[in-house]
Amino acid sequence: MLNVNLLLPLFTATVFGGCHRLEPLPAEKRSMWRREMDCLLSVCDYIVELFPSKEILPDGTTREVMATRPRSDIYVNLPALEKLDDMLLEILGSFHKTEFWYVNDKGMNDSCAAVVPCRPVSHGGEEKWWLPVPCVTKTGLMESTRRDLRQKHECANQIHKAAMAINNAVLAEIQIPELYKQTLPKCGRASVGDMIYRHMSFPGKFSPDYLLDRLEISSEHDALEVADRVEAAMHVWRRKESQSHSRSPWNAVKDLMESDKNVMLASRAGDVLLCLKQRFPGLSQTTLDASKIQYNMDVGQAILESYSRVLESMAYNIVTCIDDVLFADESARKI
Repeated sequence: MLNVNLLLPLFTATVFGGCHRLEPLPAEKRSMWRREMDCLLSVCDYIVELFPSKEILPDGTTREVMATRPRSDIYVNLPALEKLDDMLLEILGSFHKTEFWYVNDKGMNDSCAAVVPCRPVSHGGEEKWWLPVPCVTKTGLMESTRRDLRQKHECANQIHKAAMAINNAVLAEIQIPELYKQTLPKCGRASVGDMIYRHMSFPGKFSPDYLLDRLEISSEHDALEVADRVEAAMHVWRRKESQSHSRSPWNAVKDLMESDKNVMLASRAGDVLLCLKQRFPGLSQTTLDASKIQYNMDVGQAILESYSRVLESMAYNIVTCIDDVLFADESARKI
């Protein structure tokens, strides 16, 4: 499975580069992408499940047989991913004639007085020095262009959310490796810390947004650390909840109350994780996700996870690229 999980991202990087520019994919690379994806996804044609069916014989009699059909997760998710793939290529293909360009593009004079280059910045205000610098004229973009960019931004954002939802669903179905279970702490509170635990165990209304605001997470590194801790605690509470059903009936009332608390804590931990991923859409894989991908032995799940992860990354890059151009346009109009 490791080969599948590495092959698709590496091939994507070869075809799309980093997808850090809003420009159509060259015809030869688009053809290469289609050809290689068809080859990789053809494996899914042989991942099937059996179901009872009836066969009509030449003499008109029927008999019961076991027929095959695509496995349910592949039947549902693969066509959806292929549709998202087409939509992303369509968005990139629409940027063939634009009012913006990038520094050092051939045929463009970046030193012209009528040009305003604007280096992209991160959410924290830091310059993204490794990305191409978008340029617009001093008058900025036309209103129709600005409106079109916002429309494509929203479309790419919805594609990102859809790909992320599929990826999360596939990862949730992959079994948790025993090696990860062995690293879990005995107590969920020890994993998240006293401050987070107090907010999550409060009997009243719980707001994951309020909790994350209190944590004042300033970087993706800090966000990933919190995600790892909360996810570990979530599985500790889930494990305790499942174990409570197998205990003796002598302390049934106490066990029931403890079980309800663990269910609540695990549910709230899931809400925090979801909110954290929404705040940091480019967040790296958590320790659990990376562990699941590494030790997964199901070819179908590996393909769906890898494909959805690649599309999620591509959609996010398109969203940020459009943000960078709109930021350059806004900066130009303020001059």
